[in-house]
Amino acid sequence: MPLPKLPTKPATILLAKDYPRAEPGKTPVRAAAKAENDPVEDLISGPAVPAPKTTKARKSKAALLAEPPAREDTPPEAPAIPTMPARGEKPAKPGKAKAEGAGAKLRETDMNEPHPAKHKPVEVNVKSQASRKADTSGTTKVFVLDTNVLMHDPTSLFRFEEHDVYLPMMTLEELDNHKKGMSEVARNARQVSRTLDALIANVDDDAIETGIPLAKLGNKDAKGRLHFQTRLNGAALPEGLPSGKADNQILGVVRALEAEQPGRAIVLVSKDINMRIKARALGLAAEDYFNDHVLEDTDLLYSGIVQLPDDFWTKHGKGVESWQEIKGGYSSTFYRITGPLIPTLLVNQFVYLEPKNGEAPLYAQVKQINGKTAVLQTLRDYSSNKNNVWGITARNREQNFALNLLMNPEVDFVSLLGQAGTGKTLLALAAGLAQVLETKVYNEIIVTRVTVPVGEDIGFLPGTEEEKMSPWMGAFDDNLEVLMKGDGDAGDWGRAATQDLIRSRIKIKSLNFMRGRTFVNKFLIIDEAQNLTPKQMKTLVTRAGPGTKILCLGNIAQIDTPYLTEGSSGLTYVVDRFKGWGHGGHVTLARGERSRLADHASDVL
Repeated sequence: MPLPKLPTKPATILLAKDYPRAEPGKTPVRAAAKAENDPVEDLISGPAVPAPKTTKARKSKAALLAEPPAREDTPPEAPAIPTMPARGEKPAKPGKAKAEGAGAKLRETDMNEPHPAKHKPVEVNVKSQASRKADTSGTTKVFVLDTNVLMHDPTSLFRFEEHDVYLPMMTLEELDNHKKGMSEVARNARQVSRTLDALIANVDDDAIETGIPLAKLGNKDAKGRLHFQTRLNGAALPEGLPSGKADNQILGVVRALEAEQPGRAIVLVSKDINMRIKARALGLAAEDYFNDHVLEDTDLLYSGIVQLPDDFWTKHGKGVESWQEIKGGYSSTFYRITGPLIPTLLVNQFVYLEPKNGEAPLYAQVKQINGKTAVLQTLRDYSSNKNNVWGITARNREQNFALNLLMNPEVDFVSLLGQAGTGKTLLALAAGLAQVLETKVYNEIIVTRVTVPVGEDIGFLPGTEEEKMSPWMGAFDDNLEVLMKGDGDAGDWGRAATQDLIRSRIKIKSLNFMRGRTFVNKFLIIDEAQNLTPKQMKTLVTRAGPGTKILCLGNIAQIDTPYLTEGSSGLTYVVDRFKGWGHGGHVTLARGERSRLADHASDVL
């Protein structure tokens, strides 16, 4: 089987165990998953399915020590389900939580971890006991919504399927208090008020008392009814809880509803952790609102990379077609391959094969998929000095994959995930400068980021928009220093002229003024994108005009925005929604290249 000829200096690669291996013809399972009664995952694309129950689950000593003591009101074991429907939300589609490549999560008892990056423990949202009983009996529930749920997601009224929604009068009062201003919370409060006004329009008093159909405005998935608090409930709270506080009044409403409807599940839904704790302490059912989560387990997030099995050519080499094409002055080899592994791949996904028997390795990108047939294109090796991008070469396999996306004019949207020091910003800036100043594919680089402080805010900043944004762009200034070193023989005047030219082609913009803009032939870099909500991300990505390329950089383990989690971040949202699109690509950078000190600190601190 002839393989493509690659440059003599391949990219520095990680160990073979750094990615889970795919085996065609059968669903790969994890030994640890079998032992721990976990969901069995297809490590390439299959959704997790529950494993058969075993009589005795074996756990490591560390896992046993880390377990909290069992409680009577919680189930003895709650397996981590990648996409778990709760409180009326729709079950996730099969393609929603694909465990691909480096994104597949392995247990601590497994010796081969997916990659060196360490992830925070995943919070599994478990239903309350009342919800579980209602699910078992098939009865509908009543969800009492706290104000913060409506202000977090204005469409949450229609996310509970066949279940009813109850709004206490105090929730409406708090909505009224938060409707003023130009903040995101104020806009959401006004949107909820307009939705409620449309629901009660042309409805008589009896209908308000018995419940208004939530499907009235065309939301066919919402089959329940909306109930308002129409009379004062006389449920008494324990002594010591001040009755004038809004949270306590809502708790009183939940207790009164339980007394009025003893045979029905009454569940409080709140984003406020302390509110849920107080409700559970009073014996009331309470749950978090996590319908907006893209994935329950972010380690199952699409990584954009798949390692092919060792017998890939044996199973897929029959009838293979190969040809060469020259695009952009570079010759690429294409393979048309048919086999059982092909349906698990996605367009623009990277695949690699590193045989241990001395054969040539394969690094390729999926260009087309039609049933069980796919077209693979070999990659350009950016680890070679002759293919350097503004003086930068790839130091590992994932950086080589990322540069193939960044330098491809056919790819309009690129997302790069990775921990600190993996080279996201440096690669993006180098690719932008090369395509703006050398090949002139784009005419300007625009850089923006969310201005969320890590510590105390330093107050108002003087100057123009760019001067106000400059303190937030220290990361870009650090990378520009590396890229602007240039030729040492140019002299001080030459280097100064180069710096002025680069600075003139880079514009720093604030997110606050993005609405309504259209960028034409721009190279737009969105840094720290993990702090964006899905709605803000949509606002930014839809600014793209003809010839514009958008890059989203971030690390979902470093979220500073309140109410945002790894599962509900806008960066997670776009990675999951753009996977498989022919003009978009994603790479998870796994290896830090900043310095040995930074790598050691990220491991031990």
